[in-house]
Amino acid sequence: MNILKEKLKDNEAVNGCWLNTGSAINAEIVGQAGFDWALIDLEHGVFTEEKLPSLLQALNGSDTVPLVRVEGLIRQRAGRVLDMGVGGLMFPQIQDAKEAREVVSFMKYPPEGKRGMAIMVRATGFGKGFKDYYENGKDHVLGIVQIETPGALDQIDEIASTDGVDVLFVGPSDLTLSMGIFRQFDHPDYLAALEKVGHAARKAGKAAGILMGNPAEYGKYYDLGFRMLGCGSDSVFVSEGASRLLEQMRQ
Repeated sequence: MNILKEKLKDNEAVNGCWLNTGSAINAEIVGQAGFDWALIDLEHGVFTEEKLPSLLQALNGSDTVPLVRVEGLIRQRAGRVLDMGVGGLMFPQIQDAKEAREVVSFMKYPPEGKRGMAIMVRATGFGKGFKDYYENGKDHVLGIVQIETPGALDQIDEIASTDGVDVLFVGPSDLTLSMGIFRQFDHPDYLAALEKVGHAARKAGKAAGILMGNPAEYGKYYDLGFRMLGCGSDSVFVSEGASRLLEQMRQ
């Protein structure tokens, strides 16, 4: 069973961050830091799929669960990433319940879904663990859909009730941008949207997640029912650390 699924079902908070530089060393450092999960970003990261195996191997030495955000709603892309042995997939810009059902189908083998079959892949231990992976695949992969548009908010209950959707993950910048209140994170409409997502997740027995801009916001989102909490990225860690150290040296 995916440890993130277990913790989220038990209403535990799981803490993570983004990996967007493609550096296996950065991934290893993040894993050793003790994050519950790390999201490898193929949508906005400055690298391609070729880097995935080395990033996954770098996280292998830790308890950090590797997740991947794919850049589009493409069956072949989702299946290829899953074959590499990730603990979950994040799909951006889900517009409605129909799209939610479609991306879930990418994660399941027929007859429940549309995922292509391959046995000698990293996810199955190159065949050694195929039987368990095939029979219990739904327990191995966390399904995460991003709520980033008013259209998704309008169908939030239908999206939340979709079998195979485990997490409703808010993208704050994209959501506020699409609502016409870009990065106004204290705006009443944005706060109402967060409450709506949290309520829909609880009602459906699912989890709500969000990428925070600042760890000081942790309590705010936790109180709203969010349990998959991300903050920062490897590029942020390097940038802020370097700037802070240089400022200290200049002083």
